[in-house]
Amino acid sequence: MEEILTLVSWLKNSKFTTVLTGAGVSVPSGIPDFRSKNGVYSKWGQEIFDIDLFHQNPDRFYEFAKQELIKMLDVEPNEIHYLLAYLEKLNIVKGVITQNIDNLHKKAGSQKVAEIHGNVRTWSCLKCGKRYDLFNSQHKEFLIDRNFRCECGGVTKPDIVFFGEMLPLNEYSKAENWAKESDVFIAMGTSLVVYPAAQLPIYAKHSGAKLCIINKNETVLDDYADLVIHIDLIDFAKEVRRHF
Repeated sequence: MEEILTLVSWLKNSKFTTVLTGAGVSVPSGIPDFRSKNGVYSKWGQEIFDIDLFHQNPDRFYEFAKQELIKMLDVEPNEIHYLLAYLEKLNIVKGVITQNIDNLHKKAGSQKVAEIHGNVRTWSCLKCGKRYDLFNSQHKEFLIDRNFRCECGGVTKPDIVFFGEMLPLNEYSKAENWAKESDVFIAMGTSLVVYPAAQLPIYAKHSGAKLCIINKNETVLDDYADLVIHIDLIDFAKEVRRHF
């Protein structure tokens, strides 16, 4: 595929490649996306991540967490995650910015990751501030047994960004700096409709980067990109890996 060969050439000549990933990257691992016909919102509604509704009725969110959210922690990375970790080891990818909350980039071995929407691995008590790491089986069992109440009795919340909350400043600042420093910026598996994440490819291109969008479906920034590849992401990862 000619477009993939073009991207491979860009990568081999790049001094600073940044990759932005969305839900489409984790779907092949078995994690549902949010906006598709069978996505999370079709079953639970977008309001499941509304911070005001969470404060009003955390138990509905906890039911969602038990049925769906914490299962993410048992999922394994796929070829896409491993490709990006490998390209980081080759010193090509200098940073992965992810909208995903599933921890899979780090699980695959990527070290330079900006989790701009947080990570479901850790939960914090809104009353006393105690943090729980769900990779710790005792912490996980404790929270589930107590319906996600802290030992102090307070409500706990996963360290992810709900609608109505600010993005974590440190993570987003890191992402913005990477975007502006890039000579190649790849947006992969994201519809590019959620801001401010969708602003990052624009920052990169304004700073002189070549912009590549890789997605199964069209995105709102396709006409703005230098290269667009509509392809199954697993097929893409396998094809790119052949060249490195």
